[in-house]
Amino acid sequence: MNSKVLMVLRILLGVFVLVFGLNKFFHFIPMGDMSADAGAYFGALTSTKTIDLVAIVEIVAGIGLIFNKYGALLSLILMSISVNAVLFHVTLDPANSAGAIVLLVLNIIALYNYKDCYKSLL
Repeated sequence: MNSKVLMVLRILLGVFVLVFGLNKFFHFIPMGDMSADAGAYFGALTSTKTIDLVAIVEIVAGIGLIFNKYGALLSLILMSISVNAVLFHVTLDPANSAGAIVLLVLNIIALYNYKDCYKSLL
């Protein structure tokens, strides 16, 4: 892919996770209706402060991807959040899974963008 396109997609991923990370603290995007199982699971994550930790990782990753600082590392770390978001939405809240799938696709593109950084690991 063109380097300009990859840069735009990296920044888009950064803004995406930054906004949703900040939303976990400031609640400016209203949450839709969830199934009972999804609500119970999300409530458990909230009560154990796991959501706060995820939000901090998302905020740090978003800022890092926007400014292209430690992008390879942050894309790799963000992949665990992306996969978990897709699994949560596909299994417990399929009606709202589009955003999580977009997150996963953008993260895979970011990982592809940094593929040269991972050659020594593989």
